[in-house]
Amino acid sequence: MLDIFNVYLPIAERDFNALILIAIGFSVGVLGGFFGVGGAWVVTPALNIFGFPMAYAIGTDLAHIFGKSIVATAKHRKMGNVDIKLGVWSIIGSVIGVEAGAQSVMFLTRVGLAGPVVRYVYMFLLFGLGIYMIYDYATKEQRAAAAAAKAAARAAGTLPPRKAWNLPPMMHFPTSGITISFWTVMGVFFFTGYLSGFLGVGGGFIRMPALIYLIGCPTAIAVGTDLFSVLFAGAYGCLTYGLKGAVDIVAAIYMLVGASVGAQIGVTAVKYVRGYGIRLLFAIMIILAGVSVALKQFNFSYAAAWVVMCAALGMCVVIIIRLWIGFKKEQAEKLGLGH
Repeated sequence: MLDIFNVYLPIAERDFNALILIAIGFSVGVLGGFFGVGGAWVVTPALNIFGFPMAYAIGTDLAHIFGKSIVATAKHRKMGNVDIKLGVWSIIGSVIGVEAGAQSVMFLTRVGLAGPVVRYVYMFLLFGLGIYMIYDYATKEQRAAAAAAKAAARAAGTLPPRKAWNLPPMMHFPTSGITISFWTVMGVFFFTGYLSGFLGVGGGFIRMPALIYLIGCPTAIAVGTDLFSVLFAGAYGCLTYGLKGAVDIVAAIYMLVGASVGAQIGVTAVKYVRGYGIRLLFAIMIILAGVSVALKQFNFSYAAAWVVMCAALGMCVVIIIRLWIGFKKEQAEKLGLGH
């Protein structure tokens, strides 16, 4: 019965169910708008498991990410969640880092170690970052109390002023409300770019936590600024794969139909979920992505793809429910004020 939704994809040279493409696009649109990530770790394995050759899966995914990021970035920009100045510096630092990461992979390829080394680094990074973010969420109240006590002690003069890393030149980012050393900014973005080039991903799941924990961005601005960076990475990837004939634009358009709706939902949900709530959901998502990579490393590729897809769709349901609860609460408060 669902065969009536099959469409012919001229570049990939196969029939594919349009509903599957729209569903994939929708789920990544929600996750991308909410977390500020591109979603390659969802789309590429999903397309591959449903029959796309890997090169076409990657190229088509990059085209879809580029289009989706335009929608999500524009809405975050309207909400004041994009620090353009910081985003431009992130692109500059990341490009240098990506090239260094790619050169490292080429070296490992020459000595025959690229596959296992990259996968184990991926697992270490995903599990480590996810566990740290869950710990950060679980201990937020104790740390807030300790920080308040230290601030009070400093104000009373019983503690020396806190020493900060302030190696000049210093940079000010008004949108994020931070002043920080140029070397910190470039070091963070070079490192995240290096990991992106080394792991072969867009890098959003690395850069978004780095913007929060290392640069000091508020969570909502970190999400919007990361999407701004993902937009440019997707544009370059789309171009280079398109020139190689590995982008099926018809499939990308169908995914964009779903993504354009999903991105609006994801971005709007940021308004109703507090910063630490976003961090907790993101931590759970990347741990599940780590489980998927581990399954793939141990040759359970089919299970790995389904774990990623089920995790993505499940997280979309959670985000939509949180959005609905927040929206209803806001409406109730407005009605209360009206009376």
